[in-house]
Amino acid sequence: MNLLITRHDKIGDFVVTLPLFKAIKEQYPNTKLTALVGKINFDFAKKIPFIDDVILFDKENLDTTLKQIKEKRFDASISCFIDTTLGKLLFKSAIKIRVAPATKIAQIFFNKRIKQRRSKVEKTEWQYNLDLAKLLFPNIKLDFTKPLLSFDVKKENRVVFHPGFGGSSDGNLSLDDYISLAKKVSQTSKKAVFTFGPDDAMSKDYICSKVDFEVEIFDSKMTLFEFTKYIASSYIFISTSTGPMHLAGATNTKTISFFGDSLFASSKRWATISEEKNQNNFMLSSDYTKEEYNKIENCLMGILND
Repeated sequence: MNLLITRHDKIGDFVVTLPLFKAIKEQYPNTKLTALVGKINFDFAKKIPFIDDVILFDKENLDTTLKQIKEKRFDASISCFIDTTLGKLLFKSAIKIRVAPATKIAQIFFNKRIKQRRSKVEKTEWQYNLDLAKLLFPNIKLDFTKPLLSFDVKKENRVVFHPGFGGSSDGNLSLDDYISLAKKVSQTSKKAVFTFGPDDAMSKDYICSKVDFEVEIFDSKMTLFEFTKYIASSYIFISTSTGPMHLAGATNTKTISFFGDSLFASSKRWATISEEKNQNNFMLSSDYTKEEYNKIENCLMGILND
C-alpha cells in the first residue's frame, strides 16, 4: 500500500502521530509511508527512519502541494487532524480512501470516518491517532517498539529546563520557580541547563537577569532532529506541555511535565510517548500553591538522589 499520513500543525502534534507511523511500518513493512507536514516539521520528518517520504504542506502554495500529492498516486490517506483546507486538498487529490476522525465540518471531505469523541479524553492523543489505523488495517496491533526514537548517545549529567509555553499548555511554573528548581540542581553533582526556542526571548532575558548561580543558557538554534538528540542525552527534561516535552517522551527521557488542570489540557490527554515510570506529570492552575511547588521540587530531588 502507498499511504499518506497527514499532520500539518505544530511539533508536539506531529510527534504524537509517530506511533501510528511506527506501528504500521513494523507490522506492515511493505507499506510505503509518506508524511504530509508543515514547514516546522519538514526536515525533522525526513530524518525519521520509519517514514519513507515527506511532502511539505505549503499553505502559501497549496497548488504545489496538491501537485506533489497527485504525483505520488496514493492508495489511501490517514489524517490525524483535519480542517477544511486539508479536506479540500485531499479531496482534489483523488485519493480513493481518505481516513479521518469524524469531527468538524471538514469531515465531509473524507470517506472513511471514525467517531472518537476526543473531548471525552478516554485515552491519550497518540492513542487516538493510533486507532485510526484500524480502518485500513483491521488486524493491526496498537503497539510499537520503544523508545519511539532511538539515538546512540550517552546520558550526560545535565538537567534541562525548557520553560516556554506550548499551544496546548494551560499550566506552567512561574519563571521564578523554574529558577528555584535550577538552583537546587546547581547544588548537586548535576548541571542545570535552560533551553530556549526562537520565541522565548523574554523568558531568556528574565532568567538571565535573575540567576546568581552556575547555570548554562542554551539557545536551541540547531535543527529539530539535533535538538531531539540533545534532549535524549540529558538526564531529565523539565518543561510545560509543549513540543520539546513530546520530543523528550519520544526518546524515553525522564520528564517532569506541567499541564493545565482541565481535562482537555491534562496529562490524561497529552502525556508523552514514553514508559510511565519515566513520566512525572503535574496538573497546575494559574494560581498553584507553594505546597504544589514543593511537591515538584521534592520529586526532582528524589530523582536526582535516586
